[in-house]
Amino acid sequence: MMIGEVSAKSGLPIHTLRYYEKIGLVPKPSRDAGGRRCYDPEILDWLTFISRLKDLGMPIRDRVRFARLRSEGEQTVGERRELLEIYRTGLAKKIAELTETLEVLDYKIANYDEIGRKKTA
Repeated sequence: MMIGEVSAKSGLPIHTLRYYEKIGLVPKPSRDAGGRRCYDPEILDWLTFISRLKDLGMPIRDRVRFARLRSEGEQTVGERRELLEIYRTGLAKKIAELTETLEVLDYKIANYDEIGRKKTA
């Protein structure tokens, strides 16, 4: 896949893909005879994963660290797991906080609905 196709399918701008390559967040793609980047289709799965890591608040330095560890092979599985566990714990806490907030909002909305029904009755 050429960089334009990867950009279109991933939703990431071409300059972002080049930047990710430069900092080691994505593996360097092979090049065709004209020197154009040729990505393996699996890059889309990787881009989806690192985008999710970004969405959960993992800073770019840790995403780059994770990518480096991944490129080093199976001997880094434990380290990668530990890194993911740190962010998983934070995400679980955030979900719990958001769930509590949702419950408060649902209570308030139900309360306002009840007040509205009493006024029209």
